[in-house]
Amino acid sequence: MVTQILGIGTAVPRARLAQSRARDFFAAQPGVDRLAARLIAAAFDQSAIESRYSVIGGLDDDDGSFSHAELFTEDREVLRAPSTGERNLVYRREAPPLSERAARDALGRAGVAAADVTHVVTASCTGFFAPGPDYLLVRDLGIPTSAERTHIGFMGCAAAFPALRAATRIADAQPGSVILVVCTELCSLHIRSSRDPEQIVASAVFGDGSGAAVVASDPFPHHRATPTLEVGAFSTAITSEGEADMDWTIGDHGFEMRLTANVPRIIGREIAGVVGPMLADDAAGVESAEPHGVDAWAVHPGGRSVLDRVESGLELPESAMQISRGVLRDYGNMSSATILFILQRILADDALHDGASIAGLCFGPGLTVETARFTRRAARST
Repeated sequence: MVTQILGIGTAVPRARLAQSRARDFFAAQPGVDRLAARLIAAAFDQSAIESRYSVIGGLDDDDGSFSHAELFTEDREVLRAPSTGERNLVYRREAPPLSERAARDALGRAGVAAADVTHVVTASCTGFFAPGPDYLLVRDLGIPTSAERTHIGFMGCAAAFPALRAATRIADAQPGSVILVVCTELCSLHIRSSRDPEQIVASAVFGDGSGAAVVASDPFPHHRATPTLEVGAFSTAITSEGEADMDWTIGDHGFEMRLTANVPRIIGREIAGVVGPMLADDAAGVESAEPHGVDAWAVHPGGRSVLDRVESGLELPESAMQISRGVLRDYGNMSSATILFILQRILADDALHDGASIAGLCFGPGLTVETARFTRRAARST
């Protein structure tokens, strides 16, 4: 049984935030003292991020995209502290159309009609409502109302791989299934002004986006006219420490992310032990000039230092993190959606040969490490 990702789609809000402009905005907030200002400058300037996107809107008067100005700011200068309920109402308004755009993009790239979808799997940790985005995707895309729906909630940045794993299990168990996977995160809804270093880091790295994938098993619903990703093994591991270093809780004024400086250190120290056995098993008998027999890496960019630690911990060449660093630069950390942006770039990379081996790594609260293996298959002429 062969299960493949037939197409990957992405979508971001209209408002693009330049990192330097966002830095100046946070540094100018009331109550930010000299120490906090230095921390803000360091976090934003060393993030390796140039831009992010936000459903809240832009920061400049002439961009015409600040759609929630009155809720989140006073005169676009002072950051307000909306309640969690108010923030979640914005999620309810903005998440469905963003999810739909990514889903339509994925279906179009896969050459699959919405009427062919048999299952929908969604993931998100930045908002909740019911009936949720999974229901609305069925209603608005014209997916059969008999399609089975699964939602994976509050698993953080690593949730895309559990979502793809669930889709793969469905495809393997029910040949001919077509599963639409959609991960949508509106991280900017939970921004806050703070002198807390952990909150400052969160404000510096997170952005909004949606990623979608079409997963199917034999018989595929179309002739493969575009490259695909054949899905391999998944694995999950919990590091020996880190439960108190990365978590995501619900507060009265939004969801609160704790992301300490220990996270990159823990990843750097334990990544080889967690990932090594999976790579060794997969690379057994494979001849490749690349480290671990891997031709491309899809690593969730929790931040620049996370990518640095993975690179050094696995003794990878600098080029291995190039695509992940590119997505971080262009979009920031979009939580669970981010890895789909990376896999989309890998899928479109015609420099990769037919049968290229891909290793994926995601990191979530716990500290949890999710891994996945893929094989890139070249387009088949029709």
